[in-house]
Amino acid sequence: MVDVLSQSEIDALLAALSSGEMDAEELKREEQQRKIRVYDFKRAVRFSKDHLRSLTRIHENFARYLTTYFSAQLRTFVQINVVQVEQLPYDEFIRSIPKMTILNIFEAEPLEGRMVLEVHPNVAFAMLDRLLGGMGVAPAKITSLTEIETIILERMFGRALASLQEAWKTVIDLTIRLETLETNPQFMQIVSPNETIALISMSTKIGDTTGMINLCIPHVVIEPIMPKLSVHHWFVSQKKSRAPEEVEMLEQRVTKAKLPIVVELGTSWITVQEFLNLSVGDVIALDKTVGEKLNIRVGERVKYLGSPGTVRDRMAVQIDEIVTEDVEEEDDDG
Repeated sequence: MVDVLSQSEIDALLAALSSGEMDAEELKREEQQRKIRVYDFKRAVRFSKDHLRSLTRIHENFARYLTTYFSAQLRTFVQINVVQVEQLPYDEFIRSIPKMTILNIFEAEPLEGRMVLEVHPNVAFAMLDRLLGGMGVAPAKITSLTEIETIILERMFGRALASLQEAWKTVIDLTIRLETLETNPQFMQIVSPNETIALISMSTKIGDTTGMINLCIPHVVIEPIMPKLSVHHWFVSQKKSRAPEEVEMLEQRVTKAKLPIVVELGTSWITVQEFLNLSVGDVIALDKTVGEKLNIRVGERVKYLGSPGTVRDRMAVQIDEIVTEDVEEEDDDG
């Protein structure tokens, strides 16, 4: 971003040039000198800003899906938001998470390799407490999981990963399968320590309990689909027309959709006082004569005009005329 000088800074610069304190030729030489930027090979830049923006959009949808899913499962207030999307070495990610945490290791076919959904113990144990009938409060001391607790969390997070599958649909159709649930980061080595990963950090609030859910995506896993994360690809894919199979399926669903059909015998206007005084045997005069055609509505629109009758001792209406335009009802103050 270009810095904009204030008027006082401009005046000071001109004064320095005029007095000889600053040499204009020297400034030019400094500008022309080759600028060197430090590059750390341990923190290789594999994801461009464009890629990180795309990952942010995808996982903001993922956070919304997770909010809906966990709110329904836990029957309590859950709020999940993406707070940061960054790239860093895998080893740095491992060192940044607690020594005892919930690590959901999963595969996403057709991508090769494994990813990790890390859930902070406070969040995981609050979910577990809520599922087992508690108020959703994490214990003061985090201990290891029992066999039953492990099975419960595996089922819950296994289903939660379906939300990730849904969020990635705009880029690629994934088939996600939870491989295992681990609690010790040292036993989880999905890529080499120096491999660059994309880390999506989501703040999570369950009742009064807060914590983080982190999604670790190694660069080597999503490298084959990196071009699809560019803005150009998103705009091009949005402009593509629907496939013939999609159009045919849409037409089939529309033709099977049910619509309400209502036949109006007529309308009438009465006062509130008259309405309150109605009793059995009273007659309300309608605005249509016996021989006049009836309005037949499909949804909210008048589409046909017809005549009343009976078929096999059941009331029916015969369509006499198709209305090409919506017939507006005439206002009757009477």
